[in-house]
Amino acid sequence: MNNETEVREAKELGDDKTLLIVEDDKPFLTRLARAMESRGFAVDTAESVEEAVQKVRASAPAYAVIDMRLGDGNGLDVVEAIREKRADSRAIILTGYGNIATAVTAVKLGAVDYLSKPADADEIYAALTRTDNQRVAPPENPMSADRVRWEHIQRVYEMCDRNVSETARRLNMHRRTLQRILAKRAPR
Repeated sequence: MNNETEVREAKELGDDKTLLIVEDDKPFLTRLARAMESRGFAVDTAESVEEAVQKVRASAPAYAVIDMRLGDGNGLDVVEAIREKRADSRAIILTGYGNIATAVTAVKLGAVDYLSKPADADEIYAALTRTDNQRVAPPENPMSADRVRWEHIQRVYEMCDRNVSETARRLNMHRRTLQRILAKRAPR
């Protein structure tokens, strides 16, 4: 990195470069924390909503990367806690179960962006440091129709607490058909 780039990035980040990463996937959390430290952030991590909210109450970060679905709850609770303590914080949500309703809710609660997994460190860094007047580039590889369908089925399945019969009923689908879909890998 050259000196001019470092100066520009320092101006974008301001003096406070604190970053809280909330993720329950330990290997991904470790890789992302290292990548963000190498980009100049002072990184703190949490693996649950409860742990993250405690850290936010102690000292709200300037930036946050938060997984939507955590073992003990919803990442939106962390976004809300950050927004209560520090209105100027820039938080982004990461999720493997992206849908419009949760994206809208995340933005209403104060998230500045909403990224689908797998997101790499460069995408996350760009989302954190993007100014309000910069537009997001369209995705190079948008999800296929099969992938969108699979994501929707997975979301409904999770909403029904992984109850196959209830999910099939809500999707107006035969239970065995749903079981076959759930047993397969996600389409690309």
